[in-house]
Order: sequence, then structure tokens, then C-alpha cells
Amino acid sequence: MNIRFLIILIIALTMVSSCASRKDFIYFQDEPLSGGYIDSSPEQLTYKPNDILTITVTAADPIAAQPFNLAIVSDTEDLVMTNNNRRIQSYLIDYNGNIEFPVLGTLHIAGMTRIQLTEMLKEKISAYAKDPIINIRLVNFTVTILGEVSNPGTFTIQNERVSLLEALGLANDLTIYGHRNNVLLIREVDGKKRFAKIDLTSVNSISSPLYYLQQNDVLVVEPNNSRIRSSNYNENNAILISAIGTLTTIVAVFLIK
Repeated sequence: MNIRFLIILIIALTMVSSCASRKDFIYFQDEPLSGGYIDSSPEQLTYKPNDILTITVTAADPIAAQPFNLAIVSDTEDLVMTNNNRRIQSYLIDYNGNIEFPVLGTLHIAGMTRIQLTEMLKEKISAYAKDPIINIRLVNFTVTILGEVSNPGTFTIQNERVSLLEALGLANDLTIYGHRNNVLLIREVDGKKRFAKIDLTSVNSISSPLYYLQQNDVLVVEPNNSRIRSSNYNENNAILISAIGTLTTIVAVFLIK
């Protein structure tokens, strides 16, 4: 009887040791999510420090517009390929929210939308070139998707608008183990991290102001309980349990005899 009890105890301890808890897998769980929620109102994309922009200026008189375009320089890290395979330099918004623009000098553009920056540049450049056309592109629009998705990682968006579902599509959708009603969105607003929880099981998520993501947004998909329970069950566990089962059978046969 003591031997049987010992075997049962070993099996129980093995099963318990293979169980994982939520704290072993969930991101950002050390503090309660309070006091830092993203505003529910929809946000326009605004430029921020460390954003990288390409800005091209054209006009009816190309010679008048030329001084407002960065020179084409090869073999540098801050070059961006355009659609026609020309290489143009880009502007990095510095920590103070400024860029150095040809002729115009230092411009503070952090917090501006594309429309606001376009209008400001048109107004300033019109003193030098008639009817300028401003083309602005945000080069480093990225979103990061972590957790229970098929292809986690950081993704560069080719335009300045990506929806929640499009972003998850880039990650090849949630796995079957993804917690669909508790997706965490992390966003930087005015230099501070903000967050929100999104319920993908609700149709209201499509009409939510958070449906369209901002640059540098992070999505975190939690694993569900099934994933957590099975996380430590691997081939080694199976072999160990099988060995214990065999041992139990052998001992039981001897005890019967």
C-alpha cells in the first residue's frame, strides 16, 4: 500500500510541476492597468520625435523649387527609395520636434498633421516659388504585434493608415490559443505610454476610434488558458509520464502476486 501511495504521489507531483501559471506568460502584469487609458476620441496621425519623413517640393518653375529639396546623395543610411527608384534623403525629427529644412532653416513640426505641415510649407515656400506642391511621406510607420499570433514582429506600413484587422493580418492572424476579447493596445501620447483593451469578439471593435492604429503602436495578444495549461507539456513530459505509468504497472503486478 505504501508503494502504491508513493507512485501516485510521484505522478501527482509530475503533473503539478508541468503546470504553468498565467504569470509565466502574460506581458505587463506587474502593475494594474489604471490611470493611463487612451482617449476614446479618434486621433489624427501627427508627427513625433524620431519620425522619418520625406518631403519633396515641386512647382511650375523647377529651378525655383529646387533649393527646397534635399540633394541626392548615394551610400548614406538616411536615403529612402522612391517609386521611380530615385534615392532621396529624409528628415529625422529630432528630440525637440524640429527638422532642418533647406532655405527655411529650423522648423518645429512635432504635433502637426500632414495637412498642417503641408499648409505651413506652402505658405513659407510661396515667397520663393509660385504655387508650390508639397509631397510628404512618413517613412517609418511601424506597428509591433506580440503574443499569440502566427507571425509576431514589427511591421513597416507603406502608407499612413492601417486598421486593427489589417495589422493582425500582417501577423497572419491570432493563433487558436489567442485571447480574443482582451487584446492590449499600447500607444505613446504626448510622450507618455497609454493603453486600451480591445475585444475582437465584439462587432463594436470595428467602429471603435481605436480601429485605426497610429505609428509605433504595439498590440499584445494574451494566451488563453488552454495554451497556458499545455505550455509545459512537451515530449520530455510525455516520456516521463509514460515511464512512470510503466513503472506503476510493473509494481502493481508484483503487488498482486
